[in-house]
Amino acid sequence: MIASGHTHRASRTVAGLVAAGLLLTGCASPAESPTIEGPVTGGTLTYASGDAEPTCLDPHVGGNYPQALVSTQYLESLVSRDADGKIIPWLADSWTESADGLDWEFTLADGVSFTDGTPLDASAVQANIAHLQDPKTGSSTGYLALQKVTGTEAVAPNVVRLTLGEPDSALLESLSQPWLAIESKQALARSQEENCAAPVGTGPFQVKTWVKQDSITLVRNDGYSSLPADAAHSGPAYLDSIVWRFIPDSASRYAALQSGDVDVIDNAQPDTIVQTEKGDSIRHLDAPRPGASNRIELNSGRAPFNDPLVREAFIRSANVDDAVASLFQGTATRSYAALSSAESLAVPRPELFGYEPKDAGTLLDSAGWTKRDAGGYRVKDGVRLTVTFPVSTNQSIPAEQSLFEQIQATAKKTGFEVRLVPMDLSSWYTALGENNYDAVSAPYTKVGPDVLRILFHSAGIVPAPSGYFANHAQVNDPAIDALLTEAGQVTDASKRKALYTDAQNQVLEGYYILPLYDQQNHFLLGAKVTGARALPTVSTPTFYDAWLK
Repeated sequence: MIASGHTHRASRTVAGLVAAGLLLTGCASPAESPTIEGPVTGGTLTYASGDAEPTCLDPHVGGNYPQALVSTQYLESLVSRDADGKIIPWLADSWTESADGLDWEFTLADGVSFTDGTPLDASAVQANIAHLQDPKTGSSTGYLALQKVTGTEAVAPNVVRLTLGEPDSALLESLSQPWLAIESKQALARSQEENCAAPVGTGPFQVKTWVKQDSITLVRNDGYSSLPADAAHSGPAYLDSIVWRFIPDSASRYAALQSGDVDVIDNAQPDTIVQTEKGDSIRHLDAPRPGASNRIELNSGRAPFNDPLVREAFIRSANVDDAVASLFQGTATRSYAALSSAESLAVPRPELFGYEPKDAGTLLDSAGWTKRDAGGYRVKDGVRLTVTFPVSTNQSIPAEQSLFEQIQATAKKTGFEVRLVPMDLSSWYTALGENNYDAVSAPYTKVGPDVLRILFHSAGIVPAPSGYFANHAQVNDPAIDALLTEAGQVTDASKRKALYTDAQNQVLEGYYILPLYDQQNHFLLGAKVTGARALPTVSTPTFYDAWLK
């Protein structure tokens, strides 16, 4: 067996990590730091989310970002990732990989229990893998991440072996995500309705109550002992409880933060971020997500975007640079890559994504869209050049929806009719599942460059048990498949980089996507909040180290 690089739980130096934890929150300057006293135990932190309220608090079921946001507080993963991108211990103290890459053994931390009193052991991990892979669970994100796992075995009470059908160079990255967090085996045996209402984990908090369409109340786990390797203290959390509210309206969320009714908000708007950074009473935590960039995906599986000339024409009709600059006021930077800038293997290709309406017109002429109707839109064989674009109002902030409207306006000049269809999250998922779209902006978060396989391998056109499929551009190219398959198996860093570089170039040169900017996570924290940070896995906030001044 080949030993992994890791840090044992016993060797952690908690005190030395406190400064790093505070740095991530954008806390007071050194000149102000003497006024900050030590951590205070007690109090209730109120968090206001602008994301959609989850329909299930168990991120195994489905697997979207709103679930990850809240479940980070009560569920934990086998491994985590530090600020440098290195995989570090969490519920697993150590791990080994076989020479052929087909067997992984994880040694679990000693003395860890779920909040229902049952132990963290090998059988619990086995139950979680089985739960994620069971079609009845309806998992998408976790299910897709574990596609190469073919079996599990309890080698010892605290050692679990995962057997793979082929090597998976992204396994540890996948296991660090909240959608693959480890839950109580006993709790998983309950009905899905019961488990959705109150999942049971090992985390610093546990679910007490959930008043739907209002809030979730989390209370401290006084027996907590399973901190990740980069935590800033040991023992239970400082906070007594967290009230997780849902306030969809951005202005109302910000007003609640200003008045002190809430302590933290997410989905902060560009104008409020700019306003915040001019003062010192509210702090801004900028935590762009890893994995894919935020992008518009063009459905190459059906007309009109099954024609590469039309895809390129649409992209050259979109004045994204000016829209991002004007609407986001410096809080987002234009992306020209398939991967987030948080990923070291991202390949930006700005020369492919300029606003060139004259060239776009020439491309449409070449594709046979030479006539225009009375509305000024291109037509071919009596059919208008129409792009149906469903928009999730839960996931796209107002500034992004305005960006889509500006793209709609510039594309009209070239001859595209872009029909923006605002939808709630459930209707939006239905539209995608029924292939009822031509273009869509579908955020997808996964640690590491393996997200390219999820998004652009042809296997991603096949729906997961939840009904969701991730390859919304419906890329179906054997050459891209081969590159992504091999990249997912090799461990040699230089070879992996070369393969992912080739795959990205082919996706970008095929004009399957229009990159916009990194997936945004902007949190605003009230003056009382100290020690909160974003986990370096998928940039969800964690309040284990947080306390209220």
